[in-house]
Amino acid sequence: MTASPERRRPRPSERFAADEQQLDLSSALVSLRAEPSAGANGHRQVALMHEGPVRLVLFAFDADGRMPQHAAPGWVTIYVLRGSLSVQTVDTTHVLAGGTLLSLAPGVRHDVEATEETDMLLGIYPDSPRSAATSET
Repeated sequence: MTASPERRRPRPSERFAADEQQLDLSSALVSLRAEPSAGANGHRQVALMHEGPVRLVLFAFDADGRMPQHAAPGWVTIYVLRGSLSVQTVDTTHVLAGGTLLSLAPGVRHDVEATEETDMLLGIYPDSPRSAATSET
């Protein structure tokens, strides 16, 4: 799999074609951090998996990099691999160090800010009637 000259990485149709994938997050982060520009919000990102509503996205934040307030239609997991993030919701501010995982219910508005150079693995998973029924028991 190689990226064309105008693309930084292979097309998603190529990256997600296999039924099984083993991902080396350390190597993916080295490649991500080697990209020339961190973008307007001070981070780089690459989708590692995107199948229907399920997504795994690897982020490399520069210090003070951020994601403005937003909400996802499914469950969200924010796993800090290295560094430190501040995640602000309507209810509270979560300070997350390396090795910390935060989960957010569908629709929870939040923003993310890196307090130092930080690597994060984001998961988005669909909400389902089963998850709502399970939480009531």
